[in-house]
Amino acid sequence: MDRTQAPPLSAITEIEFVAPSILAINEHVNLYHMSHVLNDTARFDLYFNAGKIRNQKSLSSFVNGLLFSGTKDKTSVEINAAINRLGGFLDSGLSAENAVISMYCLKEHLPELFEILFDAIVNVSFREDELSDFLSDRKQKLQISREKVSYLAQSNFQKELFASDERYATILEDEHFELVAREDLKKFHEQFILNGLERIVVVGDIPEDQIQTIATKAREIAVTEKLEFANSLENRVGSKHVEKEGALQSAIRVGRTLFNKNHPDYLDFLVLNTILGDYFGSRLMSNIREDKGYTYGIGSMVAEFNETGYFLIATEVGTDVREAALGEISKELEQLQNVIVSEEELDLIRNYMRGQLLKSADGPYAMTDLYLSAILQGKDLEFYNEALKAINEISPQRIQELAQKYLKWEQMTIVTTG
Repeated sequence: MDRTQAPPLSAITEIEFVAPSILAINEHVNLYHMSHVLNDTARFDLYFNAGKIRNQKSLSSFVNGLLFSGTKDKTSVEINAAINRLGGFLDSGLSAENAVISMYCLKEHLPELFEILFDAIVNVSFREDELSDFLSDRKQKLQISREKVSYLAQSNFQKELFASDERYATILEDEHFELVAREDLKKFHEQFILNGLERIVVVGDIPEDQIQTIATKAREIAVTEKLEFANSLENRVGSKHVEKEGALQSAIRVGRTLFNKNHPDYLDFLVLNTILGDYFGSRLMSNIREDKGYTYGIGSMVAEFNETGYFLIATEVGTDVREAALGEISKELEQLQNVIVSEEELDLIRNYMRGQLLKSADGPYAMTDLYLSAILQGKDLEFYNEALKAINEISPQRIQELAQKYLKWEQMTIVTTG
């Protein structure tokens, strides 16, 4: 090997993915097991049909927060002590369409931790003392959040963005704390947790008999019918300002409802979005942070639901430059519509996106997450090789066409606070 000569560079055209094995729990629910882990770590995730859209009184948020508050036999302290004793790390998340509980641990402790977790979730008793403390704590956190312009902007943006479907537009309100009753929590838990397991994921070199045991237990709480989600959402076009007296910063949210991986324009739009605001050298960052100095950070993103999605630009700026920042955002959208992207900039974006895709597929945990993102819309890992093909082949003219179709200012929902 001649180390004075650099090896030739070539664009990535394909990634060799490793998919998890699939074990059917019932007609609608699968267990996904990624066994290709070369160390002693493990993770399991339980996804429930218990997202925010399943109740307009925020019961999903309350139940998700109380799942480990204790059973009739164990207090929350005892449950958490048992998890800590085995070195487990518990995490939970709540989105519009589902709730997820995750456990990170060593593989030797996974069976016992699964039993602890399963018992805590299934047999939660919503003890009055725990419920009272939880609601008091959550209400205080809500009051603190409302002092932040970012929270006010995001919550009001959600109402405007999903104006066509109140299930997706609902946010946590003061009245929800007054209306919540223990019996309501138990009913929600029975309907969406005890009969709401959507899928289960196990990452780790776990023996097959242990996987079978987990699948058998999971069958007890698995959903037994096809789940329904919104297949289209319409945003309320126009501007809204939420006054926050004394605020030194203004938060800005600009966006519109869009699509997910199943749309023919999705992959090409990701390239357009990256140019606009999805990396540190993006046009929004170069203009509004580097050139104008209005903000520390600004970005754009494409978010997905089971059957639809949305586009979002988000930033915080000084109150005195809020209107100027909005003007610059609008100019960047117009620039993409009116001026062809140079091949030099497009080559930079291609290299960046290829590198990010490789990074996101690095290791069994990352590859499992890629797989889960794909199957949410009925795809598989080959979808990401299709993404590579789209990145390599997209033209500047195609980018301009998409900008003209999807990035018109008059299509946007614009929310500011400050």
